[in-house]
Amino acid sequence: MYAITTVSDTSQIEGIHQLQKRNLKSSLTVDEISSEGFVTCDHTVSLLSRMNSPYPHVISLYRDQVVGYTLVMLEELREEIDVLVSMFDQIDTIIYKGSSLNGASYFVMGQVCIAREHRSQGLFDQMYHHMKTIMKKDFDFCITEIATDNMRSRKAHLRVGFKHVHTYIDEMSGQSWELVLWDWR
Repeated sequence: MYAITTVSDTSQIEGIHQLQKRNLKSSLTVDEISSEGFVTCDHTVSLLSRMNSPYPHVISLYRDQVVGYTLVMLEELREEIDVLVSMFDQIDTIIYKGSSLNGASYFVMGQVCIAREHRSQGLFDQMYHHMKTIMKKDFDFCITEIATDNMRSRKAHLRVGFKHVHTYIDEMSGQSWELVLWDWR
């Protein structure tokens, strides 16, 4: 029924972009934000394409349509999205199990989203485990941040294996964020 795979063409990048637009916090009601969760970053198609190489995004397809995604974001792109600069700066200061994450072998999962009508099908876990299978050979950690008011996302990330490592408030936006890490060593 669903195919968990990696992005292989521009129509799939467009599918990610459309799904993202429908789930931006700014596009949802207060009730939807509370019950369904949300995404914060509004990527351009061009940036999504650049982020897709050399490691492709993981997607869930239903009848050849993108219904879920997890984005790969390498540290080299840390300056590309204003709201994420502070996240990378915070990562640089964290000591995890006695070692600095600055210079550690990690990538950032840049955003995860599943179309509302396809939630509760196990796609979140399946996409993350597919991502782990692909990325584990080159990285020790997958790190992401979750808006602290996004309880649905927080619960799902902890369930799949992420652990809380840090909480901070972004000075520009005033948003509180929780940094979580999935240790693959």
